[in-house]
Amino acid sequence: MPADNIFSRAEQLAREQLAQQAAAAGLQEPQFQVAVVKSTRPVPACAAPVALETADSRSAQRMRFVAVCPGSNGWRYEMLVRGSVTAQVVVTGVPVTANTPLQAGDVALARRDVTMVPDSIAAPADAVGLTSRRSLRAGEVLRQGQLAAPVLVKRGSAVSIVARKEQVEVSMAGEAMDPGALGQVIRVRNAASGTVIRARVVDEDVVEPAEIPGR
Repeated sequence: MPADNIFSRAEQLAREQLAQQAAAAGLQEPQFQVAVVKSTRPVPACAAPVALETADSRSAQRMRFVAVCPGSNGWRYEMLVRGSVTAQVVVTGVPVTANTPLQAGDVALARRDVTMVPDSIAAPADAVGLTSRRSLRAGEVLRQGQLAAPVLVKRGSAVSIVARKEQVEVSMAGEAMDPGALGQVIRVRNAASGTVIRARVVDEDVVEPAEIPGR
């Protein structure tokens, strides 16, 4: 089999691997560039059909494939394929201040190279309402690892402890002993009894006892 045929098959297999990874990540409109890093070592002739195996495709920039010639006189020929991925991902449309909830107008979709960005965000709705851990310039790719739910309860702040059961609602004053974002469970001291309970954050400065299922 000619070497060029083996190389083209390796590139096609690399594209397929990248497409699977992009689909699993939910990337929008992904596009791929792949190229075999040609070795000075020639590909030997093989009388039988050459099989192609994936050795390692975890890194798009360093995918390794092996061409296998079967038989007693067979051989293995390793190839390195470098790939890159671009996709429509969420970027900042304006400069963003750290720890400020993102608004719909703060984000946009744009095509970016995400080869080295495994945690890019595919849909603007998945970023709106979250805060960035650091300030961002306009046009930066938003990453899941840099975003967090905004803190709705600050440590030491006065909170309302709301307990609901069927049609009955009881509210009492408390003090937050931990900061918390929506859905997080924190320690809260009942202002009247001094008892410390575990409570789930349900709104700004509002919690409910943790044993009550979250909404």
